[in-house]
Order: sequence, then C-alpha cells, then structure tokens
Amino acid sequence: MLITSRLFPTRPLGRWRAHKVLERDVLVYRRNWTIIVSGFFEPVFYLLGIGFGLGTLVGDVGDIPYAAYVAPGLMATTAMNGALMESTFNLFFKLKYAKTFDAILATPLGPSDVAVGEVSWSLTRGLIYAIGFLFVMLLLGLVLSPSGILAIPGALLIGLAAASVGMAATTWMRKWQDFDMVAVLTTPMFLFSGTFFPISVYPDWLRIIVELTPLYRGVHMLRSFTTGVIEPAVVFDIAYLSVMGIVGVAVTSRRLGRLLLK
Repeated sequence: MLITSRLFPTRPLGRWRAHKVLERDVLVYRRNWTIIVSGFFEPVFYLLGIGFGLGTLVGDVGDIPYAAYVAPGLMATTAMNGALMESTFNLFFKLKYAKTFDAILATPLGPSDVAVGEVSWSLTRGLIYAIGFLFVMLLLGLVLSPSGILAIPGALLIGLAAASVGMAATTWMRKWQDFDMVAVLTTPMFLFSGTFFPISVYPDWLRIIVELTPLYRGVHMLRSFTTGVIEPAVVFDIAYLSVMGIVGVAVTSRRLGRLLLK
C-alpha cells in the first residue's frame, strides 16, 4: 500500500527509517559530546549576569521577579539556537562537503527519512539543553508553577520549528557566507522578542510585527508555563510553531529530493 502526498515523496506504508539517520548522528557525536554540552553554558551565563545582576536594578516585571521573567526567554532562545546550529551549519557541511546524504540515499532510505532524521537529532540536542536549563531554573527558584514541566515539550516544539525552517533554508545556500543571514535574523529576535522586557513598550505597529515572529511565540509559551499564567494565546503559540515545523520538514524533504536524486 502506498501513501501518496504532495508534501512528502511516495513511499511504502510502514517503511519509514528516519530513526537510522538519528542513530547515525548519535554515534557520531558520542565522541564529541563536549561540543553539545558547551552550548548549554552561554544562556546560563546570560541568566546569571542579566537575570540576577541587572535584575537587582530592574526589580519585578509585574508580579514576576526579573530573573524568573528572563529565564524562560533564554530557554526559548537556547532551544532555537541549538536547533539552528544543527540544521544550518552542520547540515550544510554534510550536504556540500562530506556528501553524507549522497551515501545515505544509496541505501533504502529516502529524502523524507533524511529530513525527519536530521530534525529529530536537532530536537534531541534541544531536549538536552531544555532539561539542563530547566534544572538550573529549578535550583534557582525560577519555576513559579508546577506547569513549568511543560516547558520541556514546549522547548522541543520551538526546536522543531527552528530546525525544520533552518534546514529548508540551508538547502538553498551555496556558500558559507550565506549563513551571515542567520545572524541577521536571529540576533534581532533574541534582543527584541520579549526575552528581556515586555513588548508593550513598542508602538502598536512594531508590537504586531514582533508578535508574528517564531521566537516571540516560543518565549510567550514558555513564560506562560513557568509562571503558571497560561492564557488562551498559548494555543495559538502551539499551533503556530507546529505548522511552521511541519511545513519546514515537508519543504526540506522535497528540496533534498531535488538536490540529491537528480
């Protein structure tokens, strides 16, 4: 029986082997685990320096201590950056230089397996960061509600959206200099998507633009979970990031098929 889809290439039912790609990535990185762990410390330093250092001058944001306000924003940023690192720079090297995917597609695996497997590895890295960062937040007393445990699947959803779209964009990149655009997009989101201060300080037209960015949706979602102030807009956050992730994986699958199965 065949599953025919406009989004994913046709393949036999029950023959998905994306986990093989994930297993390969795990085996490759088990000897380079320090590369993954090192990415965890940057947001922790931001949390200690800004959340507690600058936070002593800022005070509370509404009824929330400043460190507890900043922490979920940094967690969302960490999930995004970790996923983007895997799905852009590392994927580009595998695609253009190591020719990893050419070798994989010489096996029974297909482009959809590669896309789903690589996104799954990005989510695995994001899961490591999410659990570690949430543990630090718990130690520092920055999780204000039992619903904070939902920040882990929330961070994975942010990673899914970032990894899938980053991977899709990478399939159009031709040289390393093209990755300058990644910083051009991610740095403003990090600074202005409600990570460090409420977006209510913006004029209405700019606030609307910020609310449509994926990182703001992620920050809003995780902050709702960790503070226990869960608004109906969280449903929109989840739907927004889910659709972004699904579309990104679908585009990546089709692009890899065109690039590697010529």
